[in-house]
Amino acid sequence: MTILTGLKRFGAGMIVISSLATASHSALAQEVSEDHLAAARTAIAALGATDQFDALIPGTAEQLKVNLIRANADLQEVISATVDEEALKIVPRRGDLEKEAAQIYAKSFSKEELLAIADFYSSAAGKKLIENGPLVIREVMKAAEIWSSGMARDLRVNVSKTLEEKVGERPTMPEAKP
Repeated sequence: MTILTGLKRFGAGMIVISSLATASHSALAQEVSEDHLAAARTAIAALGATDQFDALIPGTAEQLKVNLIRANADLQEVISATVDEEALKIVPRRGDLEKEAAQIYAKSFSKEELLAIADFYSSAAGKKLIENGPLVIREVMKAAEIWSSGMARDLRVNVSKTLEEKVGERPTMPEAKP
């Protein structure tokens, strides 16, 4: 997997994870039907979240290997083998995350909304949003930061001029450093 593909999947996963975190609070009180859960699983798959779920155990195992080997370089082979063995034992638990995510989505969205979400993210536009969304968000945040800095500068200059007109010359406020 290339770094760019990884970043795209990470961005899509972050969308899902943030919506799971937001939804979890209101999701606690409701029970949902099996067909509602099926719609939730369909939406989650269309969002690409299952790819993120699939990457959790290998990613966690790899990070554990790195940390253990850093502290015990002489045990690299045994650490790698042991982490791999133990990670494989945990793989069946991955389904628990998907079930939990489906519950949260089902409690947060109606069956019809979930099907609409799945339809959108399965469409060309939805796939493009998943692919390009993280880059677009980064660029928008960068533009907002630049705009905010310019706006703050202009506001500081304009307020300073207006205050000087109203109350006379006073010590000025130093320029803010980025």
